[in-house]
Amino acid sequence: MLIKNIKVFFNQYKPSDAQLVIKISVLKKKPLSGIKILDLTRLLPGPMCTLHLADMGADVVKIEEIAVGDYARIIPPLQNKNSIFFNAINRNKRSVAIDLTKEDGRKIFSKLSENADVIIESFRPGIVNKLGIDYNTLKKNNPKLIYCSITGYGQTGPYRDKAGHDINYCSYAGILDGKGIPNFQIADIVGGSLNAAMGILAALVQQKMTGEGQYIDVAMMDGVLAHTATALAMVNHGEQGFLTGALPCYNIYETSDNKFMALGALEFKFWERFCTAVTRNDLVFKHMVTDTEAEKVFSEVAAIFKSNTRDYWTDKLKDVDCCASPVLSLKESLSGEQVKARNMVKVHNNSDEGEVTQFALPLKFSSFDFEIETPAPILGQHTVQELLLAGYSKAEIEQLRSNKIIL
Repeated sequence: MLIKNIKVFFNQYKPSDAQLVIKISVLKKKPLSGIKILDLTRLLPGPMCTLHLADMGADVVKIEEIAVGDYARIIPPLQNKNSIFFNAINRNKRSVAIDLTKEDGRKIFSKLSENADVIIESFRPGIVNKLGIDYNTLKKNNPKLIYCSITGYGQTGPYRDKAGHDINYCSYAGILDGKGIPNFQIADIVGGSLNAAMGILAALVQQKMTGEGQYIDVAMMDGVLAHTATALAMVNHGEQGFLTGALPCYNIYETSDNKFMALGALEFKFWERFCTAVTRNDLVFKHMVTDTEAEKVFSEVAAIFKSNTRDYWTDKLKDVDCCASPVLSLKESLSGEQVKARNMVKVHNNSDEGEVTQFALPLKFSSFDFEIETPAPILGQHTVQELLLAGYSKAEIEQLRSNKIIL
């Protein structure tokens, strides 16, 4: 079937684009080579999930509405045609623009789904059912289909239809302390992106063994709650856990230049080395102290760090194996020696957008070296390619475009 569609593609479209599709569909030798994913998600959780899957070789096709597409495209600041944020998390994917509110658009999606391994969506519960592109409908023509839904609170429960964002899922999950908002979307990424990727990968293994697909219900609140194991251990032992500020040996301390150092000397050997390095052997046996005694030790250690600058303490403790580190801004982190050594920041030249700075795949495989093969797509850039591969003729495609079913 694939060879037949490729022949049709060659006959009706320019070879350079056909070669690109063949490369994506057939020639990659990565862990997920040959896996076809239709991605209906927008903004952050879903696209971050499919970013990782695409980087590992999956053929990810973003299915976008024809007017604006993924809302992330227009989140400021814009780079050129797309936002900087969108460009960073949608590389190695293709874009097909379809109007799913129209019957002909839904027919196209249903046809595309027949050859998909995975569909991932992030609409509110019930929307895909109203559109007729839900799991139970699509699996009739594709029993091996894996269908993953990412929502804030899941498909069941009293919060099922509640609106929400990362800050709400975190607040309900009991991980915000009211002191500030993290610069990392914990629920979106941990609860949504990574849990969805984990579920999809597990389902793919089962799919390959049994030939059967399944439905995966991912709730971001569930996902972040389930990973608060250390806090759960302390839930009946006071409001503050050992890893959230109760221990002087595991804390953040301000320096004389109003910056900060992080001390993570949980094990006694690290604490002993730290005390020796700062010439405070009197503190060695005040390692795991609590309550009033902890407050006294915290004041002593705070005074030590406050006596000099962050750079001074970074240099002084750099060769001391005691789990001490400077608290860096993201900008500082990006230029740090460890980040550079791991080649974690990539600058990719995009003909439409210019230089796009983004993170590399955070996994190192022995079987392949990560690369950015294609930049984030322009809205609808691959609609014609994908429809030709699905068996549509050029005339049919032009008619669909004239009727504003596709872009």
